[in-house]
Amino acid sequence: MIPREILKKIRQIEIRTNRLVTESLSGHYHSVFKGQGMNFDEVREYQPGDDVRAIDWNVTARMNHPFIKKFVEERELTVMLMVDLSGSGLFGSSSQSKRELAAEIASVLAFSAIRNNDNVGLILFTDEVEKFIPPRKGRKHVLRVIREILFYKPTRRETDIEEAVRFMNHLVRRKAIVVLISDFLESRRPVRFGKDAFSQSFSTHEPIARETQTALRQVNRRHDLVAVQIVDRFETELPALGRVVLKDAETGEVVEIQTGSRALRQQFQEEQALLQSSLRRQLRGLGIDAIHLRTDEDYSGALARFFENREKRARRG
Repeated sequence: MIPREILKKIRQIEIRTNRLVTESLSGHYHSVFKGQGMNFDEVREYQPGDDVRAIDWNVTARMNHPFIKKFVEERELTVMLMVDLSGSGLFGSSSQSKRELAAEIASVLAFSAIRNNDNVGLILFTDEVEKFIPPRKGRKHVLRVIREILFYKPTRRETDIEEAVRFMNHLVRRKAIVVLISDFLESRRPVRFGKDAFSQSFSTHEPIARETQTALRQVNRRHDLVAVQIVDRFETELPALGRVVLKDAETGEVVEIQTGSRALRQQFQEEQALLQSSLRRQLRGLGIDAIHLRTDEDYSGALARFFENREKRARRG
């Protein structure tokens, strides 16, 4: 039996995200994520304003007045949620951790999907694929997806996006909507701010390693890949707390730094701004749409902007 506190947490997320889906995002989802093609539905008489390219000339010739072919969208889609459960996802300096925010974002997309009669699947990963839930429909299935994201206990702590993406690409053959939810803290290197060492979670020039870029490019060619990056405020700026001891949630590395130094905090913030800019540039270069979220900010506006921008691009193209 599922403990009552877990059911309460899942129910709270369902209520919050269902409201957002109902009020704002359901129509956007249908417009942005199209079906796999068009199926023939029926033949009907031509009406003024119909596209003449749809005229069925065989029927028109037999009936002596114009008829057109009517098609309907082959709507059913598969939405694959890929959620990073590495150790860094447990961090959160505000009211929720990155993992809790990931569950909410996954919930919004999953409820949008089932409202459109689409299937939802889940891949949970660290530096290996930890759990796979095949795509299915229905509210009960979505609630299971949320529960697994929130409460699944991974066996490992580090991150390997490439491994997870290759698993997904091998597993799902038919075109799908793939949503990769991660903080993208993958490539690690030590950096030093004066006398203070700090474990920096990006390479300045390559936030996403080349092998991972190749895997992401391959998935994006076959599927519709959307990257959702979740960060915490204190991963981009250091609080002034004096000398503190920090432990890396993924590698276990322990470092001591002097956060009271204004120069160090400024250097750290500039470094992080550069890395975030580089990540955005890499994702654009790969042709991947991205949503960038923070645990201390409301995500509804960012999601709405993402859908609106995709709709505008679809109309232009």
